[in-house]
Amino acid sequence: MNPHALTPSSLSSMPLPPIVAREAAHAAAHATRERIEERLPFSVRVVSDAEALDKAVHIRHAAYARHVPGLANTLQQPEQADFADGSLVLLAESHLDGSPLGTMRIQTNRYAPLALEQSLALPPSLRNCLLAEATRLGVADGRVGTLVKTVLFKAFYLYCLHSGVDWMVVTGRAPVDRQYLRLLFDDVYPDMGYIPMRHVGGLPHRVMKFEVGTAERRWAEARHPLYNFMILTHHPDIRLDAPEASGAPAWPETPFHAPAPTLAM
Repeated sequence: MNPHALTPSSLSSMPLPPIVAREAAHAAAHATRERIEERLPFSVRVVSDAEALDKAVHIRHAAYARHVPGLANTLQQPEQADFADGSLVLLAESHLDGSPLGTMRIQTNRYAPLALEQSLALPPSLRNCLLAEATRLGVADGRVGTLVKTVLFKAFYLYCLHSGVDWMVVTGRAPVDRQYLRLLFDDVYPDMGYIPMRHVGGLPHRVMKFEVGTAERRWAEARHPLYNFMILTHHPDIRLDAPEASGAPAWPETPFHAPAPTLAM
């Protein structure tokens, strides 16, 4: 008998390849609803200093230059909205060399209307709700950018979930809007199609919304492929320790406005 031959008992004790092991762990977690921990090759944090903001602006400009170069010309410096009350900027950085891999700005309507409200009025169903809009999403080119984009979306969702946000809202140009559809976003105005948006250079975008409080149930019912990643997997590399909000006066017509909480995850 070949002493090196594989037997059923030896097969069961062999370590699984990383991809197979990850899928097996996710399947087990889904069956038992136990959370698993997964490390990422990069971190996501809230920008809180000039160096981090410079990195975010750099990757933002590079990403827009690939797809909408005309708008990118206006994004070579930080924007006023990066410093506004009720806003924060997320930065994804490589663990290997600290290089920027992605960014997103989150703006709530705690202190002022959302950027998209420069171009259209929100329907009654979204009034008197706490909203958060994701803007200036930009990621590195290539395969890593796909993962970074997904992780930034998870960070956006977690921030909204723990901040008491009622609805996440986005504007998506074609074909980016289809990515939001797959995440179960739906149209704010189903019959309006693509609307020119002032804060993205007048380009036509679809305006879409996502109810935060029902996300887990809806993803579970849909057997969504990202359910395990979003709900059952803890990513310690997502760090949302938000800077303390300033004491700026709240926007007058929204009774729910309050300083954004400090998050620790």
